[in-house]
Amino acid sequence: MAKRKRTKIGRGETRAAWICMLPSLLGLSLVTYIPLLAVFVLGFFKWNGLSDPEFVGFANFVRLFTKDPYMFDSIKATVYFALVAVIGSIIFSMIVAILLNRKVPARGFFRAVFYLPYVLPAMAVYLGWSWLYDYNHGFLNYLITEAGGSRVMFLENPAIVVPSLALITVWLSGNLIVVFLAGLQNVPRIYHEAAEIDGANAWQRFWKITMPCMTPIIFYNMLMSLISSLQVFVPSFTLTSGGPGNSTTFLSYLIYRYAFTASGRLGYASAIAAVFFVIIGIFTMILFATSKFWVFYMGGDE
Repeated sequence: MAKRKRTKIGRGETRAAWICMLPSLLGLSLVTYIPLLAVFVLGFFKWNGLSDPEFVGFANFVRLFTKDPYMFDSIKATVYFALVAVIGSIIFSMIVAILLNRKVPARGFFRAVFYLPYVLPAMAVYLGWSWLYDYNHGFLNYLITEAGGSRVMFLENPAIVVPSLALITVWLSGNLIVVFLAGLQNVPRIYHEAAEIDGANAWQRFWKITMPCMTPIIFYNMLMSLISSLQVFVPSFTLTSGGPGNSTTFLSYLIYRYAFTASGRLGYASAIAAVFFVIIGIFTMILFATSKFWVFYMGGDE
């Protein structure tokens, strides 16, 4: 009798859990899963958003890799930007977090200063940086000319436009700084004390204790930064319009150009989005596959 009562209670708890999760599941399905499935399906159709969809099979995908003049340049630009932005953001935010983790005057103020850019409106941020990068009247070129150098075409030179846009992303990495700060404050102090007693200097304690303990945080920040950097869109849209040439025609911007400008090729843009999804998945799996060689979990086997 008692067993039957426990089973009945367990069923009631399971039913209540499903009822509580139902709104989240419906929202996630309507906002994420169904649109994602629709993108993959629309990739097999020719559709401009107004006429009836016309099934074309794999024609969109074949054209994408054989005749599209922008696809491969777009992939290279996206990957290049992501690598520069991720590496720069991780290094910058880690250094800033280490400095802000020390007992320095006005530490709370400086933490707010470095986090503030992350919460500013994106359009305002990129408009401000467009003034800084301006060739004729920009503040950066003013400093360069005052130092005796020549003006730099930050947004017009294909060789440096991607690093210039990546620099903005690095400046906006306040969220990574906060996560790194939380990780640094959770590194067990007892490890440092034991190493200090054994004669380890500050660099040895950092490299042998702090860094291994921080590897899960580094992995998380790399993953989040990689995914967001691969989906970069706003810099192209606001500052360069995909130029100069195709040097900043990132995949997200290419999708926008095909889908929502004069061409109106939503089916073809969906095919690009499906390929883009696979590319992001590949980079994510590579990061997860390599993490077992360098991520250290306290209390684990490695």
